[in-house]
Formats: sequence, C-alpha cells, structure tokens
Amino acid sequence: MRAQVCIIGGGPSGLLLGQILHQHGIDNVILERQTRDHVMSRIRAGVLETGTCDMLRKAGVGERLSREGFTHEGTFIAAAGRQFRIDFQKHLQKHVTVYGQTEVTADLYEARDKAGLTTIHMAEGVTLHDITSDAPSVTFVHNGQEQRIDCDFVAGCDGFHGVSRQTIPSEQRKEFERVYPFGWLGILSQTPPVSHELIYANHARGFALCSMRNENLSRYYVQVSLDDKIDQWSDARFWDELKHRIPEQAADTLITGPSIEKSIAPLRSFICEPMQWGKLFLVGDAAHIVPPTGAKGLNLAVSDVHYLTEALVSFYEDNNKGSVQTYSTKALERVWKASRFSWWMTTTLHRFPEQGDFGQHMQEAEIAYLEGSEAAQTALAENYVGLPY
Repeated sequence: MRAQVCIIGGGPSGLLLGQILHQHGIDNVILERQTRDHVMSRIRAGVLETGTCDMLRKAGVGERLSREGFTHEGTFIAAAGRQFRIDFQKHLQKHVTVYGQTEVTADLYEARDKAGLTTIHMAEGVTLHDITSDAPSVTFVHNGQEQRIDCDFVAGCDGFHGVSRQTIPSEQRKEFERVYPFGWLGILSQTPPVSHELIYANHARGFALCSMRNENLSRYYVQVSLDDKIDQWSDARFWDELKHRIPEQAADTLITGPSIEKSIAPLRSFICEPMQWGKLFLVGDAAHIVPPTGAKGLNLAVSDVHYLTEALVSFYEDNNKGSVQTYSTKALERVWKASRFSWWMTTTLHRFPEQGDFGQHMQEAEIAYLEGSEAAQTALAENYVGLPY
C-alpha cells in the first residue's frame, strides 16, 4: 500500500489532519489500534477555542457544530465563598464553544466516510521504519496479516502511550514533565447544568468545576487524592462534596441525579522536544499533555494540525522542501504558552498537600487580584479563548 502521508491514530487530531490533507489532494491513510466504537466511546472535554472552531469549519465539518454548539462569552471563577465572571466578549470580542469531543470525532468520521478515505481499525503491532530516510514505511498486523504502507511522511497522532514518540531515539528526545499530586473525579449526569457558563472553584477542601455538554447533560468534577478509588465515591458523597466547594448560590440551585459515567483522571504537564524526527511528526497527546484546567488538550492538538497541514501543503503544492523543517519550532512555541496557562490555572485553583493555610490565602489573594484587575482578566480571557496561530 502507498500513501503520501500515513497517520497513526484515529482520534480527532488524526481525523482532522486527514480531512484537511484530503481537501488539498494529499493522499493519506489512518491506522487506529482500537475499534471505531471504542474511539467514539471516549468521554473527553468539550470547550473549543475560536481557532479550533475556525479549523473545523474550514475542514467542512462545522455545520452541526454551528447548529448545536453552545456559545460561552465568559466563565466564572470562585474562591472564598464568592464568584465573579470573566467576560470574553467585553475584553476581546471573542468566545468559546461548548461542543463535546465525541461529537467532533463523529463529524470527522462522517466526513471521512463520505470521502471514501481509508481508515484501518484494529491495526496491531504498528512499527515505523527508516524514518530518517527518503523512503519511510509503516508495518502493522491487521486480521492476522502483516501489511506495509510506503509513504513520504508519518504523522504520529497516537497519544501519550503510542508508538510514535518512542520511535524517536531517547538520546534525541527531551521530555519535560510535572505529575500533580491529585486527580479529578468526574461524573456525567442527565441534569440541567447549574450554570449557563463554566464555574472554576478554588476551595480549602480542593478544586471543583461545573461544566456541561448540553442543556440536559452536565459534567462536574472535584479534586481527589490519587489514592482514591471510584467505589469510595457514591453519587450522594460526590454531590455533597461538590456543594461544599462551589459558591452557595450555585449549590442552592444545583439539580442532582444518578451518574451515567464516573471516572478519576490523574493530572500531568508533559512536553516532548522536538516534535519531529526525520519524516515523523508528533501531533497532540503524542507530544504533549496538559492538565484539563483551562481546556487546552484538544485545542492544542488542533493547533498542531494547523502547523503541520500548513507545512505539508506548502511542501506538496509549492514544492517548498524546507517547509516541513519548521513544524516543531512553530508548534512548540504555542505548546509552551498554552501549557503555561494550564499550569497557572492548575496551581492557582487546586489545593496542594504542602501549601497549608498560607498557600490557600495566597491563592485567594491571587484570585481577588484577578477579580479587581481589568488587565489580569484580559490576560486570562486571551489565553482561554485561544492564542492566535
């Protein structure tokens, strides 16, 4: 089999990359280790930056996003029993859109199906060969048979645990990581959201977040110890703890109900440099992980797709052989800035084991400063809606 670009990973970044390359007549094949149903079952965040929405619309998959997405022109920050609103529209004339990652993936799969493009699920034993040569290839096992794809480039969109990053020799990789000493316990419930916009809450008992998927589907989180187990958290205990941590006016109007999904996710900040090696390019979680505070994960993956498609289109359409050499530098500049914002949100809003009363008061002072400073609110809004590409 032959393709100009072999994409490893059939999540939203791989699918979006394949869709945009197809629009420019660049042949691509996607290899995915899991089944399509498994990919579609992943519960992920749904706050999309302005630039992400623009990319999806340019890729021809924005119709349902425009129809069903929820526009958020601000967000709430809470601490010390009170909350205030950061008005994105006032500060920047921009907004974010709440539209689940599962829905984004579904739209991209539908577009790929309509175009008749090749997506191979249950691809096992994926191995990259001759990545630093002019003739890279990828082998894999499908239905018990070993197969091979010869290609010009390989895009590693296969996540933190995928094979792509590990293909780069360890002596050529620099990996920067911070593992946070807590996780997020999240539940999904078929209840109306407590707020029309997200509430990020700092509390002495730990962080909490009130989010949503649609007008009858809510997503809530509380910070928990990494030692906690799901079976320790009944629905009743979760709702009680959430009410303790969010402002009183929100707690009083919170509508509770049975959880339809419950999970604990650890938090980490991780960046790999470089994001390319020979003819291999890393995209999304294969190259970087951010804590979910500030909703940058999917959005960063989309910005990677922007820089990579820009480079590949220039390579094929303009015969610009040097365009692909700048991908890592351009992508990493934005990755570090977005990671800084996620780190700042995480360290400002969460309770750390060693911080004590002094640390809690300093966080509250930081948030009080944010409440009273137009400049600080503009800076937060600028990062939250998404830095320019």
